[in-house]
Amino acid sequence: MLTALATAAGEPLTITERDIPVPGPGQVLVRITACGVCHTDLDLLQGHWPDAPFPVVPGHEITGVVTTAGPGVTWPEVGTAIGAQFLGDSCRHCDYCARGEQILCPRKRITGILMDGGYTEYAVLEADFVTPLPPGLDPVAAAPLMCAGLTAFNSLRQAGITATSRVAVIGTGGVGALAIRYAVAMGARVAAVGRSNRGEAATREQGAELFVATQDTDPAEALRNWDGGADLILNAAPSTTAAAAALTGLAPDGTLVLCGYSPESLVLPPQPMVLNRLRVMCNPSGSPHDARDALAFSAAHSILPDITPIGLRDAGAALDAMAAGHAGARSVITFD
Repeated sequence: MLTALATAAGEPLTITERDIPVPGPGQVLVRITACGVCHTDLDLLQGHWPDAPFPVVPGHEITGVVTTAGPGVTWPEVGTAIGAQFLGDSCRHCDYCARGEQILCPRKRITGILMDGGYTEYAVLEADFVTPLPPGLDPVAAAPLMCAGLTAFNSLRQAGITATSRVAVIGTGGVGALAIRYAVAMGARVAAVGRSNRGEAATREQGAELFVATQDTDPAEALRNWDGGADLILNAAPSTTAAAAALTGLAPDGTLVLCGYSPESLVLPPQPMVLNRLRVMCNPSGSPHDARDALAFSAAHSILPDITPIGLRDAGAALDAMAAGHAGARSVITFD
């Protein structure tokens, strides 16, 4: 089977042939339909995941079909269309796992980083960590929902979104564009924050009522002028500085949630946070039950990302474009 391998930090992907793997107990073999190209895959190649056991197959925005069930597996059945996410496995017995919050497990394993992922024609995955796709959901366009969609959806609800919320989304790329559409579908009023006006038309089509270009306007001031500020600011940009710059655009009792960030420390002014009871939280994707909810909500509201289908041999070029800031629509590797 054709496979793309990350062989070491700082090295390009290697395209190679491997034998089709055999699932063990509790596992399923999945014929991959599609795998999204995520910024986390670029982080892996750039050495930002020091625990990665190179060589490893990247990719955690996976859709496919179960072809073989390992010993003891009765679900999902062979022939089931499934999605697989960032969270690939957990210890199964800690307090977090017991309450269905496996994403918080101290011994969680990340698909495409700590275990082989979806840049390949077939993958062995843990049966308990795949999610059946809702009927009728396009499996190619749905691939980015397994990370970008899940992260956006779960960040909004973990931060306490309501139908009366004013939500500002920083970053209008893959995660941000989906966050805008989810927030609108949840009944919230939405503002989009980008570096330039280039993305304004698209975000207004997605339902944003306000667009803030940070190269021209202080984002915090613009949000404070938006009926007193945002109740929730979601930072989907890969920039901790962008999140910090918008903090005082929160209304009293507001929450800043980071699902995008960069290596620098988050530095925030304590006085406005204390005086206005502001909160800051971060959200790492989601657990299996969150994936089910994100997919069901996406299907119910016809929310799918804009994608560019590519072949596996084009994955390296897509990652290079992402690194240069010219990624465009979400690249999705497809397997015929």
